Amino acid sequence: MTDGQFDLSHGFLPDADPIQRLPNAFQGWEVVAHNMPKLIEKPALRSMLTDLGDFPLDLLEDGNDVERAMTLLSFLGHAYVWAAGQAPAHQLPANLAKPWYDLSQRLGRPPILSYASYALYNWFRLEDEQPIALGNIALLQNFAGGLDEEWFIMIHVEIEKMAIPGLMAVNKFAAAIKAHDDKALEKRLTTLQISLLAMCVTMDRMIEFCDPNTYYLRVRPFIHGWKANPALPNGLIYEGVDAYQGKPQQFKGETGAQSTIIPAFDAALGVVHRASPLTGHLDEMRIYMPPQHLEFLVHLEAQPSARDYIEKEAPSNKNLKALFNQCVQLIHRFRVTHLKYAAQYVQQQAQTSDANPTEVGTGGTPFMKYLALHETETNERLLP
Repeated sequence: MTDGQFDLSHGFLPDADPIQRLPNAFQGWEVVAHNMPKLIEKPALRSMLTDLGDFPLDLLEDGNDVERAMTLLSFLGHAYVWAAGQAPAHQLPANLAKPWYDLSQRLGRPPILSYASYALYNWFRLEDEQPIALGNIALLQNFAGGLDEEWFIMIHVEIEKMAIPGLMAVNKFAAAIKAHDDKALEKRLTTLQISLLAMCVTMDRMIEFCDPNTYYLRVRPFIHGWKANPALPNGLIYEGVDAYQGKPQQFKGETGAQSTIIPAFDAALGVVHRASPLTGHLDEMRIYMPPQHLEFLVHLEAQPSARDYIEKEAPSNKNLKALFNQCVQLIHRFRVTHLKYAAQYVQQQAQTSDANPTEVGTGGTPFMKYLALHETETNERLLP
């Protein structure tokens, strides 16, 4: 950031494509991670992970290595805790816990699998010169593997890609508003509208290759956290992490609510939500966002919103009102689709264990009631 300006040419995706493997010193860890789909149901998985020895943190060369290491340890840590066919682990061995904690301190987010490690830094292009798009991207790291898991995460990556023009546009809302430049604001709302429509079209494709029952049984079990989770009511002990003094820690599981896209668009447009357990949950999700993404969100929240400007300074500008309402309607459409998927992929499934509940999301919230409330509140922000 320079003088309040953010480089959003890649949106919230990394500036360079994520690296695919760590240096040779990490080969043992990379091999286990690569073979995870074949190992995830093996009773010996936990002992294999414990036997990997020390993770050579001092050999990580740059930020790209650090993010790859965070993804690696996040997947291995969750595989240890939620190993298929075994009771959840209440304690994580030191060879996993200590480097995971150290990396979390360097990156500014907790030692648990977050959206950043699950999606933003977990893909590669099949053809380097082709765009970041479904059909040309695949996962670097899986749990159980299979097309359903790949598609579920790749949908999120393409949504992030489609959001880039919209993020660049909302970053310029404040300049147009402060200058009372209605034409500039119209142009930026138009860009946001196109970006939101592309996001919705991608979101609609989830069902193509991610089956709801397969998602519930093979994808979802491994991304739960250890806060507000009946399977680990006290949390998880990170063995050997001095800062935690041997006490169990509670962190929420991976969820798309840790993406900064929709909160950023809400803030820029002026879509506000009444206080509820879900708004409290969403506020808590901020600690799981990469710090630079949160910094941008806080920056937007401190700026005048498009709704406030149009309502107070340009109430007779029909073009601005129409564009604003189109953007809000598309956010509403996005939320309607999300609510539909939450019902299909989670609530309507037959619960198999306390570790994979159907009444709360992977972030630990009773999601249906409050997602529906947010959907309603979004439409309430339409301008008459």
